[in-house]
Amino acid sequence: MLRGMTAPQHPRPETAQTLDRGLQVLLELGRPGGAGGLTVSELAVRLEVSRAVVYRLVTTLEHRAFVSRSEDGRYRLGLGVARLQYAVRPVLVDVARPVLQELADRTGATAHLTVAEGDQAVALLVTEPSWTDLHVAYRVGSRHPLERGAAGRAILEGRHGHPDRATTTTGELQLGAHGVAAAVPAVPGLEASVGVVTMGPPPPVEELVLAAARSLGSRLTGGPADSVG
Repeated sequence: MLRGMTAPQHPRPETAQTLDRGLQVLLELGRPGGAGGLTVSELAVRLEVSRAVVYRLVTTLEHRAFVSRSEDGRYRLGLGVARLQYAVRPVLVDVARPVLQELADRTGATAHLTVAEGDQAVALLVTEPSWTDLHVAYRVGSRHPLERGAAGRAILEGRHGHPDRATTTTGELQLGAHGVAAAVPAVPGLEASVGVVTMGPPPPVEELVLAAARSLGSRLTGGPADSVG
């Protein structure tokens, strides 16, 4: 390069700052353990902007039902986000299917992806092991309270900031059935779990279930497509 000349500067793509900040608000409210909500002051600190800016952002988002404000003044994700989740569920199923199939084949058990809908856990995808006809029948669309069953309890663990814990239950949803599940980590706005269910005492599959949940989380956020284990 000739003396006195500088390297060409590549212009940064133009972005809409207000839109970007609004998306940051949603991402902060959707972080694991964020179910308790955040105040305007807490959001201002996280976004490094003034409270006035945050107030305008959350007021706009609240008008569109993307956030809701509780009586204690804390903001949480609203039903508008849930409506978007319904729209992207086919994509979620497509990404999850190979992860669940690998988990089912490695464990010899019925594998499932479960998502939270309010205080309910809903089975979004179910796969069965390809090498055995002996497995638990589990129906897509099955729902139960989050407090019952491994899948719902795992979602609650993720909500409370513990996605690295596998949850095991016995007979809470069906007599004699054993469940092992883990929350899908690090996907803002998504409360979901991956798990398996068997009719006999399950083999030690906790690490495989945790690995499947991490693999799905990585795929959904653009990370490497890790194997179940």
